[in-house]
Amino acid sequence: MDFEPLIEKKRSLLGSLEEAMSAPGFYDDAEKAATVTREYNRTGKLLKLWQEFTQAVTGLEESEELALSDDEEMAALAAEEIPELKEKIPRLEQEITLALLPPDPAENRAVIVEIRAGTGGDEASLFAGDLYRMYSRLGEKRGWNFEMLEASPSDVGGFKEVVFKASGEDVYNFLKYESGVHRVQRVPDTETQGRIHTSTATVAMMPEAREIDVELKPDELHIQATRSGGPGGQHVNTTDSAVQVTHLPTGLMVKCQDGRSQGKNKEKALQILRAKLLERKKREEEEKYSSHRRNLIGSGGREEKIRTYNFPQNRLTDHRVGYTGYNLDQVMEGSLDEIFEKLRVSEMEERLHELEEELS
Repeated sequence: MDFEPLIEKKRSLLGSLEEAMSAPGFYDDAEKAATVTREYNRTGKLLKLWQEFTQAVTGLEESEELALSDDEEMAALAAEEIPELKEKIPRLEQEITLALLPPDPAENRAVIVEIRAGTGGDEASLFAGDLYRMYSRLGEKRGWNFEMLEASPSDVGGFKEVVFKASGEDVYNFLKYESGVHRVQRVPDTETQGRIHTSTATVAMMPEAREIDVELKPDELHIQATRSGGPGGQHVNTTDSAVQVTHLPTGLMVKCQDGRSQGKNKEKALQILRAKLLERKKREEEEKYSSHRRNLIGSGGREEKIRTYNFPQNRLTDHRVGYTGYNLDQVMEGSLDEIFEKLRVSEMEERLHELEEELS
C-alpha cells in the first residue's frame, strides 16, 4: 500500500492540532481538549513510526548495495544488517497501518455483556453458562474486572440469561468480535444414546454508554417495582426489590433483580438500557456506513451465526474468517488470542480498503 498520501494528510493534521492546542481557552472545554490531545498524540506517534520506517527502508537499500562491495569487511558488516532490517520493515508497516486507522469511539469503554440461552432447552442454558465461564477465564488471564448486573439461572445449572460488565485494558477491543449466535455441537449429559445435539446461545457485547451518549428522559421511561423470582436464595424470593424499566419510544425493556435494593437494581437496569440504546444507534450507523466490514467481520447482530463449538472433535470454527482450530478445550479455558488476532487482522484489512476508497 502507498502510505505517502495518507502520511501527508496526517502531517497537515498535526499542524492544525498544534494550532488548536495553542489557542486561548483551549482547556475551557475539558472533554474537547482531551479528544484533541489524544488525536495529537496518536498523529505524532504515527509520524514517528513513519520516520523510522523510511529510515529502515533506506538502510536496507544501502546495506544490500554495500553487501556487493569489493571491500570484504564493509560487505560483511552490511550483510549482517540485512536480516534485521528485513524483519523490522514488515513490523513497522503493520504498526503504521494500525496507526492510520481511525480509532473506534468505544475503544476505551467498559463492555456490557449479555448472554442468552437460545434454541436447545436445558442444553442451551448450560452452554450459556459455559460461555460465561469462558469469558471469565479470559478476563482472569487479562486482569479484567467483572461486575454481575443481572442473572437468571436455569434449573440445570446454566443460565437462561446473564448480564455483566467487563472493564479493563483493551476489553472492548477484544470482546467486540463476540456479538452474535454461538452454536454448540456435543452429546448432552442427559442423552442416553450418545447422539450429538446442536444448541445455541446469543451474545451481545455493548460498549458502556455514558449519560452524554444516551439521554434517558423521565417521561420516556416506565419504571416499576416487581417481585423477584427464580433461583437465587431466600432473599430473592421474599422481597419486592426487582425493578423493570421500559423505554417507551423503542419498547426496550430491562429487568434487574440481582441487587438487594430497588435503588441498586434501578441503577443497573438504567446502565443496561443505555448500553442497549447505544448498541442500536451504533448498528444503525454501521448499516449506513459500510457493507465491506459487515461482510467480513459481521454486523454484530444477535441473529448472525458467528462460531461453532464442536466438542466431540475438539474443534472451533469461526464462520466470518474461515478459521478452524482443534483446540476447543483451551478456548473454553479462555485462550482466545489466536482467533482474536485473525479477526483483528481481517477487520484491519477491510478498514484499510475502505480508507483507500475514500481517498481515491
